[in-house]
Amino acid sequence: MAKILYLVIPCYNEEEVLPITKKALKEKMENLIKDKKISKDSKVMLVNDGSKDRTWELIEEYHKEDPLFVGVKLSRNKGHQNALLAGLMTAKKYADITISMDADLQDDINVIDKMIEENNLGSEIVYGVRSSRKKDSWFKRTTAEAFYKLMRVMGVEVVFNHADCRLMSKRALDELEHFEEANLFLRGLVPLLGFKTSIATYERNERAAGKSKYPLKKMLAFAWDGITSFSVKPLKMITTLGFIMLFISVVMIIYTIIVKILGNTVDGWAFIMLSIWFIGGVQLVSVGLIGEYVGKIYNETKHRPRYIIEKELK
Repeated sequence: MAKILYLVIPCYNEEEVLPITKKALKEKMENLIKDKKISKDSKVMLVNDGSKDRTWELIEEYHKEDPLFVGVKLSRNKGHQNALLAGLMTAKKYADITISMDADLQDDINVIDKMIEENNLGSEIVYGVRSSRKKDSWFKRTTAEAFYKLMRVMGVEVVFNHADCRLMSKRALDELEHFEEANLFLRGLVPLLGFKTSIATYERNERAAGKSKYPLKKMLAFAWDGITSFSVKPLKMITTLGFIMLFISVVMIIYTIIVKILGNTVDGWAFIMLSIWFIGGVQLVSVGLIGEYVGKIYNETKHRPRYIIEKELK
């Protein structure tokens, strides 16, 4: 029996690209239903993440025109990860499997077929992985690869070249719901679920229309959130750095005593001043890093909702 599939598409100010996305996804879903790869009750769920343009109005129009399209409207902008989670948790009430994709059509929609095949072979989670980054600029390609390598060095389990294009079964989503942290990083959370997983590769396309919602500043913040949410290695590095500084301090004490005995105290002034600045800088960075973790603990203890659904179009 064919499974009910829900495509979950987070949308933030996607007025320009949404008509193109709607047409492409409608054709893909109708073909999948026709080939009996998915149930006729399958849907495309568009999640409006507090958009400031006509994104929600378009979603309402699509829903009225075609029951294939359903929508979720968040009460305000909560960010891509929270919007995606809101869609997944809403969709799991109706779907056997969900596939999350971006609204800009950069994720090749033909990978959906591969994901469904892998799921039919027993995979509870199927990761959509880019086969190459030839279309990216040198800067973007280099920084992206550095991001994944850094995450691994820091002990965060992530799938290389995988963003948020993935298939998840209802069972996997039920377990994901048990993770209640406020600092959401789904790329790190999903691998923690376990279950049988597989990979479906695809070529990433150029953005169909509109502008990217992830400029460099947001990407860096996203990477930092991922590291500090899943790894305590930066804190351990502070301890290591502390021992190194202690060793340097002992050397400096010995050096100071020797210089004092030799009567050359003035000669060491520049070196001591540099040492004070260096140690002061290390201390400030260390306190700031610890503050990042304390801030995350503070956010977690408040138990505020990660999203609020204002309206749902079923």
